[in-house]
Amino acid sequence: MLKEFKAFALRGNVLDLAVGIIIGGAFGTIVKSLVDDVIMPPIGLALGNVDFANLFLLLKPGPKAAPPYASLAEANAAGAVTINYGQFINNVVAFIIVAFAVFLVVRAANRLMPQEAAAAPATKDCPFCRMAIPVGATRCPHCTTELRG
Repeated sequence: MLKEFKAFALRGNVLDLAVGIIIGGAFGTIVKSLVDDVIMPPIGLALGNVDFANLFLLLKPGPKAAPPYASLAEANAAGAVTINYGQFINNVVAFIIVAFAVFLVVRAANRLMPQEAAAAPATKDCPFCRMAIPVGATRCPHCTTELRG
């Protein structure tokens, strides 16, 4: 049983998948930092000192402290119920960046892959009845016309 597990775990696909997951997790952390620390602060500054991470809609005040809450952390500490649409905006921007990066990787991989030659068609149309017939046919099985060359 241990031998079978070792053979399974050391297969190329399993190792590739494991490496992909690890690299993907690290890439996700980098993209999150890029969005939270580099992209959103200038956008927030351009929109009038808006911190997207602290944009929330208060649904119900918390029992520990009364509103208004200056930040999302303060609202969470008070036990308030909130809709965190600022976090959602950050996550959408992060998703768009990741999707674009994956698109670029797939596009580059497609360019590196050899192009397969198109297979020759296996059928042709009969010039008389327009039904599909094998390319090598000398007589149409539908209308029985003798085909030349």
